[in-house]
Amino acid sequence: MSVARRYAILCGNGRFPVLALEEARKLGDDPIAICIRDEASPDIERLAPNCHWVTIAELGKLIDICHKENCTELMMAGQVKHVSIFSSLTPDWRLARVLLKAATKNTDSLIGGVIDELARENIRVVDSTSLLKSQLAAEGPLTGRKLTSGEEADIRYGRRIAAALSGFDVGQSAAICEKACVALEAMEGTDDMLRRAASLTGGRRLALVKGSRRRKHLLFDVPVLGLSTIAVLQETNTTAVAVDAGRTLFLDKDDMLARAREARIAIVGYPPEE
Repeated sequence: MSVARRYAILCGNGRFPVLALEEARKLGDDPIAICIRDEASPDIERLAPNCHWVTIAELGKLIDICHKENCTELMMAGQVKHVSIFSSLTPDWRLARVLLKAATKNTDSLIGGVIDELARENIRVVDSTSLLKSQLAAEGPLTGRKLTSGEEADIRYGRRIAAALSGFDVGQSAAICEKACVALEAMEGTDDMLRRAASLTGGRRLALVKGSRRRKHLLFDVPVLGLSTIAVLQETNTTAVAVDAGRTLFLDKDDMLARAREARIAIVGYPPEE
């Protein structure tokens, strides 16, 4: 899709918002950056001179900034740690209304409520990968190494687990060892989930399966792999990774795949489960 020239990028943590802003500058865009305090990198101020800061609890301030800057489109880029729902910050009245209406405090429910609140103010949330389509995973083996028979069996089983997990909106990933499900991701994130799995398996080989929760959209919570992921895969003896093609973002894609290739980590893109 084509992104309107006047838009805002809501910046969480990690490389995702940095890469999105760099690509926007290459395209000649000048987006507004709205950075989440204690999540976004200060480097974003260098990339986006028009930069504002909000806390995770200030939905009303975010909306006011969009109105002031005449932004009718908002792109969400970067992770916000799910455990922030237990923050000591007091939500403003707009966020309090979202929390009150939420059936559960899981990602789809919470972010879906925020999107609805933004829509009431004529602010449309757009595809978070709009600026980075070339960085989405393709189908097939992506690092030049085919899966071993053991890795293939683990991933086949792990994809069944990930598909079932998607219905509960509690995490994207599963760690599999010798056709046993060792760990499922929840609030801790993929890296800590893998470390937990490694602590249970005595150094045995792991396979990581990341799913996209059967979502038809890429508005938020897009599965991501980056250079830091490769370091954790090596640390935890995770030798194979399965991702959903077209719905998983590879940050610093060329460098990340090259690093995985050097480490003999097989990364394979599969057609997403529908």
